[in-house]
Amino acid sequence: MLRIHFTPEDLTRIQVASTPDPLWEITFSLQRLQTSQGRWAYADWHRSTRATLAGTRLGAAVRRLLTPVLPRAAYLPDFLTPPESADGLERGLTAILDTPPARVTHEMDLLARISGAPDWVPRLAERDSRDELVRVLRAYHEAVVAPHYDRMCESLAGERGLLARSTLDSGVGGLLSGLSPAMRWLPPVLHVDYIEDRDLRLGGRGLRLVPSYFCWQLPMSLADDTLRPVLVYPVHGARVPEPARPDVALRALLGRTRATALRALALGATTSELARTLGVSPATATHHTTVLRDAGLITSRRVQNTVLHILTPLGATMLRRPAPGPFAATSGQGQALP
Repeated sequence: MLRIHFTPEDLTRIQVASTPDPLWEITFSLQRLQTSQGRWAYADWHRSTRATLAGTRLGAAVRRLLTPVLPRAAYLPDFLTPPESADGLERGLTAILDTPPARVTHEMDLLARISGAPDWVPRLAERDSRDELVRVLRAYHEAVVAPHYDRMCESLAGERGLLARSTLDSGVGGLLSGLSPAMRWLPPVLHVDYIEDRDLRLGGRGLRLVPSYFCWQLPMSLADDTLRPVLVYPVHGARVPEPARPDVALRALLGRTRATALRALALGATTSELARTLGVSPATATHHTTVLRDAGLITSRRVQNTVLHILTPLGATMLRRPAPGPFAATSGQGQALP
């Protein structure tokens, strides 16, 4: 259990990430590849990633360099997920390169003692070794994480909308109470299901919340309590589903009632609120939201005894368009290891 202790000042300094954090997503995606737990939730991604990496130089480099330093373990080196990553991958990679050698040595020693590490790991204190690590991190992100960036942004946008509504309805207590089933807000302490038993005292530093697409079940924080406090947790709804038969789903959207429903959800609404707006029963409103969700235009989350629906970026784009048009699927291409 992780117990995060808030002061009154900390409650005024809570931030929620506005974009996916690339180095945290790299970290958790590597963990998804190292375990079968939760694989069903990432089945399509797992298959495509295995195919992308199989028999390639990048795949070999991932096994040789990345999984040993980012294992599925109780401890992960903090310098590999620096706060600068919130401003983009390149800022984060630069921060890794600029990490003082003494800190790298200390964290690599911890990794070796807690979960084991190859003999070459201490050499990461040398800039040249970190140059190679950064090249592989960049190539892995381009091949494995970046192709799913739009879907990750949809998940994060939906999460921020849900948290904003919780805050507006119930204040900061509502925000902290609705973060995740793995967390319980018992003021002034946030209790988090965790891989170890520890206390984190914020002491006025605030807390940065990072919803993560690839984080599965248990949240994660930095190991060093002296660093800027951060809590990474699974984005609600786990995965944004692939559009179910998109041609059928999008044709269904062209009806007047569902177009009205989509507009009504521009600022978020519960099923009951939507039913009242449309003048239909809750069961009928649920059917409409199912079609909209299957088309990838809204995301839904249960909040206590209600279900809240908000637009995805694709749904917002639909409202801005003068008329429905064709949707073209795109896919990213892997980058060869330099």
